[in-house]
Amino acid sequence: MIAITLLGTGSPIPSPDRAGPSTLITAGSGTDAEHYLVDAGRGVLMRMAAVGVGAPNLAAVLITHLHSDHITDLNDVITTRWVMTFEPTPLTVVGPVGTQAVVDHLLASLGPDIAYRMAHHDDLDHPPPVTVVEVADGPVELPGHADGAVRIRCAPTDHRPVEPSVGYRFDHAGASVVAAGDTVPCDGLDELCDGADALVHTVIRKDIIENLPLQRMQDTLDYHSSPAEAAQTAARGGVATLVLTHYVPPISPGDAGDDWRGLAAEHFDGTVEIGDDLHRVEVAGSGAL
Repeated sequence: MIAITLLGTGSPIPSPDRAGPSTLITAGSGTDAEHYLVDAGRGVLMRMAAVGVGAPNLAAVLITHLHSDHITDLNDVITTRWVMTFEPTPLTVVGPVGTQAVVDHLLASLGPDIAYRMAHHDDLDHPPPVTVVEVADGPVELPGHADGAVRIRCAPTDHRPVEPSVGYRFDHAGASVVAAGDTVPCDGLDELCDGADALVHTVIRKDIIENLPLQRMQDTLDYHSSPAEAAQTAARGGVATLVLTHYVPPISPGDAGDDWRGLAAEHFDGTVEIGDDLHRVEVAGSGAL
């Protein structure tokens, strides 16, 4: 079984109700569960705390692309894991080419804080250990997980001019989940979705945004998917469950998102999941439970 938890369903625009883009993929259950964080938007550790998962519990952080809203709190994940573990436990950060440079700059920006903590705590005798794995296409090999029960692979997506960007597929015990990140329909995402059980896909309402008299909002139309486009991707892959997230514009509190669901359902016969932060979907080999 794989559980999907929408930690943050928001967008670059701050919201009182939705944290920034982030999804928790949990393979297995109990003490044997492995937790993978896909993207690290604002407020991610608060949302993780709400479901009982801390930074030390993460097997890896996987970044889909280097847009600021998807990495806003990566520095918080790095620092919190460091100060909450008592043996050197490297945090593995997976991402497209360029991720190493971003992590290096984050650590440099944390330099004063790192120095303060090392001076104050005798047992913090090392900077935050972070291992970066840059990926483009194919299997994702995590240090120390060569024989792990979770298989991860990635493929390029299309979020140009944000380039490169990648999506990820997680396979565990006969269940498979794809996390798309921001993208328009593309061959790489189709490859990941082929035969998968669930697809987590960011979406924007192009029918609303195209009527806004703001060029900066109009610019977002050409590199995000609409609910219909996400549904068409899910249908091509034979996916059983489509999980929508990263709602632009935000879905109002108390709104079940039925109009979003309806737009997707016109192109997809499976289950369409929409929810607030902390919405959870459980996926078995036959689809969502």
